[in-house]
Amino acid sequence: MSFDVVDLLREIEDIGRDPIRGGWSRHVFDPAERALLAWFVARAESLGLDVETDRNGNVWAWWGARCPGTVAVGSHLDSVPGGGAYDGPLGVVSALSAVARLQAEGFVPAVPVTIAVFAEEEGSRYGVACLGSKLMGGSIDPERVAALTDGGGRTFADAAAAHGLDPAGLGRDDARIADLAAFVELHVEQGRGLIELGHPVAVASAILAHGRYRLTFSGEGNHAGTTRMADRHDPVVAFAETALAASRIAGEGDDHVHAARATVGRVVPVPGGSNVIASRVDAWLDVRADDDAAAYALRERIVAAAHGAARAQGCTLEVVEESYGPQVVFDAAVQRRLLDILGDVPVLATGAGHDAGVLGDVLPTAMLFVRNPTGVSHAPSEGASDDDCRAGVDALTAVLRDLAGGVG
Repeated sequence: MSFDVVDLLREIEDIGRDPIRGGWSRHVFDPAERALLAWFVARAESLGLDVETDRNGNVWAWWGARCPGTVAVGSHLDSVPGGGAYDGPLGVVSALSAVARLQAEGFVPAVPVTIAVFAEEEGSRYGVACLGSKLMGGSIDPERVAALTDGGGRTFADAAAAHGLDPAGLGRDDARIADLAAFVELHVEQGRGLIELGHPVAVASAILAHGRYRLTFSGEGNHAGTTRMADRHDPVVAFAETALAASRIAGEGDDHVHAARATVGRVVPVPGGSNVIASRVDAWLDVRADDDAAAYALRERIVAAAHGAARAQGCTLEVVEESYGPQVVFDAAVQRRLLDILGDVPVLATGAGHDAGVLGDVLPTAMLFVRNPTGVSHAPSEGASDDDCRAGVDALTAVLRDLAGGVG
């Protein structure tokens, strides 16, 4: 049985393929994500690891009995709709590959090692990213999470209960946090940094501040053929002007020194008929910037433009913050240790959110990035070469060998 990272990725490449969008769609509690988790459990148990699911839906595979001082590695298995094959799964399969390699070497860890698979990292089903790690770390209200609904109206609580979780048990897990000495997440790079630097692996330095907002434009539904243009209160026009303004405003602040990103990736017009002027448009705005002050300032400029666009069309606007992740600076001591272990590797910041960033508030965390040959992510063309994937496992194995402090 091979635990080469490339072979492991090949084993799961057909799970969750999306015939409509292309790429892969694997969302929390859906059949594709459940199939991936079943595969992970089988593979982990074949290494002699003890597998458990915690009260927040995160899955843990233990090499050694659970106790304080544990070193955790891993990532997530869910995806965005029509996403790539590497975002999330690469970190999980690399962790399996690294543990298998250490076992084959006869390495005996002095402290337990656990592979973590976090639930709903992308937020594609319930609209809030990193739900599993946020619940575990206590950075989100469990009652709010339980009441979240998916596109079909099913609550998180109902879906969780159907898969064996007790919704009343959702929330901060102090005992588990106390057992973890550090968490290291390997992830495909979601950008072009390593392409430009000509290196297969990097250590993360920071994560940009990141907010997600639902913008609801309300106007007047009417007939597309009988309503004069001057008589319309069209929320689609207000939304469209907002989307253009967001792109322009963020573009003014995004350069080689400062990061400013604004994206509208999801739009739902109501009622959605081709010959109907919409009565409402829900749009989801993603805003990111170097730090909290810059992210808030960017959001305020875009929201002000949105209110102006709504007024101009005779519409109203409601803005709801669905999630916010402050700027994350990874633990300096762990970062230095990784650089001591790996030698001359680049250090990069990222605009993408991760479970390691969320958990940075409650325990020391770090990240490794693996080069993406196009820099494209959250899309089917996301990728990494076989050699670079193996270089990532080399790096993660070296990190685990050092952090676990064993003898072999």
